[in-house]
Amino acid sequence: MAVLMEDIVLWLKLIRKTPQPSYVDPSLDPVLLVPGIAGSILKAVDTENGKDERIWVRIIGADYKFRTKLWSRFDPSTGLLWPADGKTVSLDQNTNIMVPEDRSGLYAIDVLDPDLIIGQECVYYFHDMIVEMIKWGFQEGKTLFGFGYDFRQSNRFPETLERFAAKLEAVYNASGGKKINIISHSMGGILVKCFMCLHSDIFEKYVKNWIAIAAPFQGAPGYITSTLLNGTSFVDGWEQNFFISKWSMHQLLIECPSVYELMACQKFHWQHIPLLEIWREKQDDDGNSHIILESYPQEESRKIIKEALSSNTVNYDGKIMPLPLNMEILKWADETREILSQAKVPSSVKFFNIYGINLETPHSVCYGSEDTPVTDLEQLPFIQPKYVCVDGDGTVPAESAKADGLNAEARVGVPGEHRGILCEHHVFRILKHWLKADHDPYYNPINDYVILPTAFEMVRYKEEGLQVTSLKEDWEIISEDQSDTNIMTDGNPVVSSISISHPGDDQSSRAEAHATVIVYPQNEGKQHVELKAVSVCVDA
Repeated sequence: MAVLMEDIVLWLKLIRKTPQPSYVDPSLDPVLLVPGIAGSILKAVDTENGKDERIWVRIIGADYKFRTKLWSRFDPSTGLLWPADGKTVSLDQNTNIMVPEDRSGLYAIDVLDPDLIIGQECVYYFHDMIVEMIKWGFQEGKTLFGFGYDFRQSNRFPETLERFAAKLEAVYNASGGKKINIISHSMGGILVKCFMCLHSDIFEKYVKNWIAIAAPFQGAPGYITSTLLNGTSFVDGWEQNFFISKWSMHQLLIECPSVYELMACQKFHWQHIPLLEIWREKQDDDGNSHIILESYPQEESRKIIKEALSSNTVNYDGKIMPLPLNMEILKWADETREILSQAKVPSSVKFFNIYGINLETPHSVCYGSEDTPVTDLEQLPFIQPKYVCVDGDGTVPAESAKADGLNAEARVGVPGEHRGILCEHHVFRILKHWLKADHDPYYNPINDYVILPTAFEMVRYKEEGLQVTSLKEDWEIISEDQSDTNIMTDGNPVVSSISISHPGDDQSSRAEAHATVIVYPQNEGKQHVELKAVSVCVDA
């Protein structure tokens, strides 16, 4: 049955069509796409025979291969640097993890499981964006590149940063010496920020613009707290039956520095402090029981998570291995936060920030209830949490994503889900404008509409000792979302007027001006705006 399944998958891959560029625009600057956590294809390489196989993401034998090849332990003594750089290494000592470099790095970040045919959208990562950018005139290997990486490691892991530096140089050379536009998503923004801080000279040499999308600059409090305690599913719905179990994913992430680096930043001034809340039964001095809700801020919540995971173990190759909250990683992650707090954008580089809004996003996490209080903290990994939510993209609060701590050219909130935002046409229109692939000087990425001048007329003349200037100007406001700019409520034009007079110090400096703006009802995505103004002053 497995052989038949593999034959079917191979046949479907052969008949799948690869998008072809309609044209190539040689004037475009190169783009490097950097994904977030779990956003790169990973392969396991057998150190004895050199054979490799994809272990993230795959559909056939997914959970088994994940547990045998990708389960890891953090080794703080790994590396040649002192202090040691710390590396997450696979439990299988004969396995090395690598990222494929096919298609100039795009293969690893495009469709994460190329074998999945039905429901493939759930494993799309940068796929839609790559297809869209090829339509704009970008070309793989010339002006469009990808950087996949081992997302288990720290965002400041030296080997990853060395590869990133080499990638920047390679992209720069392949594009004929043009500076690079980096587009990062989610945790990729943390990786880029670490690199910018630790290797600012290289960053400034090769980078023109950096566009961060849905980056958890101050962490993803609710999502990461529940991930450390309960694990997470890579996809939702029926498709998750074909992927890694939540429990298997949990055991991996407990040993991943990258996850700890996404915990809520303790030094950030949150509008509402993220909390870990637990309903518990307590007895007073008289022996009477009371159900109370205990709330733990960030520092105290770490102690609770540590106790909850104190007995966590996995059975690997017949051996029981403890997997508690890793305090070495936690220390490493705190040091990463200190490094990130010192980051500055070089003066020659422009930084842009796109973040998701309009979705309920976990912020604080609550376990148990007044009816079913938690009696043993070690049961927390088996209890379904509830969330106190704030505005965001469903994973990263908007408050965190906006707080980049950098000098930004623009920050734009776009309604969208954390991974789904990479498929939003609003985001595409913004990117096209910032990358100068649309050549439209009238597009406004903040409000997502075009203001198009359609008429301009100005007349000046003298009459009976007065200088008269009259002005008439018309615009069309064009919006994809007709509700964005249509301020009409009854179908009638809106008229606003203003008059200004300046008495002056003497008769020769008196002046008056009057202006009227007429906004007409929207029709087929277009809204007509008319300005009429006249000014009169004494002719000196």
